Amino acid sequence: MQVPTSINQACTLCGNPCAMWCSRCQNTWYCCPEHLQTDWPRHRRDCISVSHNTTSGYSSNMIATPPPAEPQYITVTAILFAPEADRWTTTQVHCRPTPRSSNGICPIPILQMFFPDGLTEGIVLTQGLNGENLRFPLHLWYSPTALQRSSPVNRSIYNITCGSASKAWCGPVVVLKFNGSRRQGYTDASPNDLPALSAYFLAYK
Repeated sequence: MQVPTSINQACTLCGNPCAMWCSRCQNTWYCCPEHLQTDWPRHRRDCISVSHNTTSGYSSNMIATPPPAEPQYITVTAILFAPEADRWTTTQVHCRPTPRSSNGICPIPILQMFFPDGLTEGIVLTQGLNGENLRFPLHLWYSPTALQRSSPVNRSIYNITCGSASKAWCGPVVVLKFNGSRRQGYTDASPNDLPALSAYFLAYK
């Protein structure tokens, strides 16, 4: 695609010189289609269609705008127990929304980056200290292969239980927090959830 050399604008995302704009509003500049895709969740709120776009066709310096109905990811804070870390930490997890026709089904968390072998299983923790029901159940994701092959002990879990667990946990653990007892979505996890998690790891056999 040949781009007019007389146009020299800054890319909205990275600031590099560019000569292409959003085909829908013709008012926001990008150096490549990938940067428009990345910026679309923000830009879509300000993207107002230019009326003559539909009649005049596209010029060579336009980048096709993603469809407005493109599903957006939901991002929540999760607790991460990394095997090699000395303590837990928080991390951001993106969740893929389920289709509108699937009412009541929880979004799907994208966890591949935390599990190198690509295999995960989930446990729903509904009780906390002293067997009390959790108002917001916790969803623990772990690697079943790490547990089976006796991988190195998860140091962050070992430390949170002071080494008192009857059986050591191996492999990474990512903990998401449901937004209610019906488990139809996730909300941000926090340090307030650690006592229930510690009790679970202590009781794990």
